[in-house]
Amino acid sequence: MVRVQRMLDCCAELLDEIGYDNLSTTRIAERAGVAIGSVYQFFPDKKAITQALGLRFLDQFGARVTERLADASFSHWTGAVDTIIDEYIDMHRNVPGFRSLHFGDIVDPRLLSGGSDNNRVISVRLRKIIVSVTGLPDNDELDRAVHVSVEAADAVLKLAFRDNPEGDAALVYEAKRLVSSYLSHFSERNGGDHPW
Repeated sequence: MVRVQRMLDCCAELLDEIGYDNLSTTRIAERAGVAIGSVYQFFPDKKAITQALGLRFLDQFGARVTERLADASFSHWTGAVDTIIDEYIDMHRNVPGFRSLHFGDIVDPRLLSGGSDNNRVISVRLRKIIVSVTGLPDNDELDRAVHVSVEAADAVLKLAFRDNPEGDAALVYEAKRLVSSYLSHFSERNGGDHPW
């Protein structure tokens, strides 16, 4: 629905301008040009709006990664790692609200799904994309490898953006190197050309 998307767009803008602590449903309604009742028709509070925005970011990220991986021809699988991290970096720099919310950790480490950690939700989504694009078997080893990779990359990328709004290029490189190194070791243990 167009009205809901407008509310989410305004929420994203406000997150970048004033932060989550100063965000309110009233401010979102005013920015979106709708009555406060319209906000409450879809969202009970600001946390629910940011959850919807975080899920929209997850869908955008998933679609961007899927498209890039499907269109690319990599000389080595590490190119896929770089592509996934590059998409995250691009969203951080260019998608309103993403640098402030990411996938919701500033609000709640389980914002995307009440039952799972945000990074777990992301790793499951990435694993499904990898399986659909590559045809690799979906198994526990792949699940663990992607989950560990997401956790490791998230920690280093948070560090990269902590003091630099554009992301410290050297730390972004280290995030890529860390994940590629881990997946190389994982590949060697499993006797394959690919990381899984």
